[in-house]
Amino acid sequence: MTATTTRRPICMIVHAYYEEDARVRREAEALVADGWEVDVFGLRRPGEGNHAVVAGVNLHRLPVKRHQGAGLPVYLAEYGAFLMRSLWAATRSHRRRHYALVEVHSLPDYLVFAALPMKLAGVPVLLDLHEAMPEFFRSRFPKAANPISYRLLRLQEKLSIRFANEVLTVNEPLADRLRGLGLEPRKLTVVMNSPDLGLFDPTASPRRDFMTDGTLRIVYTGALTPTYELDVVLRAVASIKASRPELRLKASFFGRGDAEPALKALADELGITDRVEFPGRIPIEDVPDAVAKADIGVAPTRLDAFTGMSLSTKVLEYAAMGKPVVASRLPTVQLYFAPDTLSTYEPGDPEALAAAVLRLCDDAADRTARVERTRARVEDLSWTRQSEAYRSVVNRLVRRSRKSKEERRSPD
Repeated sequence: MTATTTRRPICMIVHAYYEEDARVRREAEALVADGWEVDVFGLRRPGEGNHAVVAGVNLHRLPVKRHQGAGLPVYLAEYGAFLMRSLWAATRSHRRRHYALVEVHSLPDYLVFAALPMKLAGVPVLLDLHEAMPEFFRSRFPKAANPISYRLLRLQEKLSIRFANEVLTVNEPLADRLRGLGLEPRKLTVVMNSPDLGLFDPTASPRRDFMTDGTLRIVYTGALTPTYELDVVLRAVASIKASRPELRLKASFFGRGDAEPALKALADELGITDRVEFPGRIPIEDVPDAVAKADIGVAPTRLDAFTGMSLSTKVLEYAAMGKPVVASRLPTVQLYFAPDTLSTYEPGDPEALAAAVLRLCDDAADRTARVERTRARVEDLSWTRQSEAYRSVVNRLVRRSRKSKEERRSPD
């Protein structure tokens, strides 16, 4: 590619706080490192300015309030408000910036139509489907889920992927699902939601040997929402306390979400408030250090139609930091990781989770071997490799668009 000054910038639209969305940040920063200018249109927290520059990425924060844990009508109103505001803001910016490509991140899938004016002007559209929206809806709003709403969600999904020039998704099960919806394989690329090993570098944090201070330290870094069965983790902590009262244990849950009050109440009910803590959400940049200070990372995910097609990035982040991992035995976990790598337990079973933790405590040789094999697997799946596929898609779409415009301008 030519120098940055001869390129037109790239536009991204995401219904999220940019700083908190690791995937969007990795993609945007990968493009900046490759010489692109990137403008991101996302949400604005209270007290933040409308514009900022983070690691070379230009942020345009739109005044739409996020309502985590709210009911369906509130979510729909929020999605609708962001769709219209991002369409207007990005289209106005395009008149000045002349974007080479617009990438839209789901959820919601239909946010891709915020790029409609730009697509009509000849700008290629890339849709990054982080999750399966129909299954997410069923999981998040079970009372509102019914055959009619499911068909409507499938329809918007199909229309969204047909509208986009190409589609990205995060793993092979989701890719298989999209092919089943009629998406042409040539329009689909899997770019896994893998950690940046430059950030998740165990050598950059003080080394902690397993239980070096005599305390077993368990860590969770992520959203405190019902999707993640943190109640099962709390019950496992209570089980370990009962079966091994001499074992000093501390579980730290870094994050925020609508499940936090219920989790704190459950910890009190189980009599383990002295064994757990909820320090709140920490910036992505601080996650590696929090993991480095722990002994075991847990990735507990409830199994349903939605999560059955997901792979928690936490699994990869813990492993990248050289920590043993205990994760729910999801289909995607079994697809990407062999049985002799990370430790798994049956979703929903606190006793199985407790047993997996204790096995790691009791068998140092097996623990060390698992850490080494899991770390090697994460290197195979790392963002260093995934970003190559991502940049290839972006460059191909931009070249194709440029060639098409040149052909239209050339005389017959």
